[in-house]
Amino acid sequence: MRAKTTIGVDIGGTSVRAGVVDRHGNVLDTARAPTPTGETALEDAIVAAVGGLAARHRVMAVGLAVAGFVTTDRRSVMFAPHLAWRDAPVADRISRRLELPVVLEHDANAALLGEHRFGAARGARVALLVAIGTGIGGGLLLDGELFRGAHGVAPELGHLRLVPDGRACPCGKQGCWERYCSGTALSATAVELLARHPGRSTVLLRDAMDSRAITGRKVAAAAREGDPLAQRAMSELAKWLGEGLALAADIYDPEIVVIAGGVSESAPLFLDDARDHYKKMITGAGYRPLARIRTAQLGDDAALVGAATLAADSC
Repeated sequence: MRAKTTIGVDIGGTSVRAGVVDRHGNVLDTARAPTPTGETALEDAIVAAVGGLAARHRVMAVGLAVAGFVTTDRRSVMFAPHLAWRDAPVADRISRRLELPVVLEHDANAALLGEHRFGAARGARVALLVAIGTGIGGGLLLDGELFRGAHGVAPELGHLRLVPDGRACPCGKQGCWERYCSGTALSATAVELLARHPGRSTVLLRDAMDSRAITGRKVAAAAREGDPLAQRAMSELAKWLGEGLALAADIYDPEIVVIAGGVSESAPLFLDDARDHYKKMITGAGYRPLARIRTAQLGDDAALVGAATLAADSC
């Protein structure tokens, strides 16, 4: 029987990551590029990454994990806050160019599928995944099956409004969860704190003249070095993560929550505090079972592996 070797592509607001994945969930080869801003340029980047990998490997199909709303037939992207696509038949366009079958999935759904098949959510009946990167993506597993809602957009956790009249969000609302709990949010919080307390930071102060230079990764690195302002920013992220998880748990009552995405790499800096906030904020605190909160076992590859797995299942 021919092995089902497929390519998964994780398409986020910052980068396009492609990987060749075998039927055991092992990532055999990867390619990466910055995420372009234009629709045509974005598809060119995907085709280039996949094409380069396909030239080196025997590939049967491609799965695209997209940070946006995907139609129920998994062929088109309806809306993506951090990407250029709007009502775009992405699967068909990419498939024609690559001459390979292509299937789409919301990136958090793909990550949860990967974690349920190969990682932290194995065996779970009700599992919630929160992917924290440029924004927040959510995936929900009910009775072992991905729940997409009636129109393929559930659960869109990142745009739950946690802070009335809060920070503006690219989705058009204000105060969305991801504006306070994401890599982008970590940077924004650090910039705000630096403006109020410029003497509190020794590491970030050198970037203060250009706020764009203060990235979430730099804030996390500064926190590891003991920078007090960066540590305060991490504490703010932990608080909002805990509050958001409590809200999600009130709705879905999961047995496990998997924290995925690029920010999860810094989990030792915030996850224990987030668990404490979650325990305090959940309805019925002290009188109900709590979900286990774990980081993704597949790490930053979760969505990539899940998308490739979905492609393999569709062959």
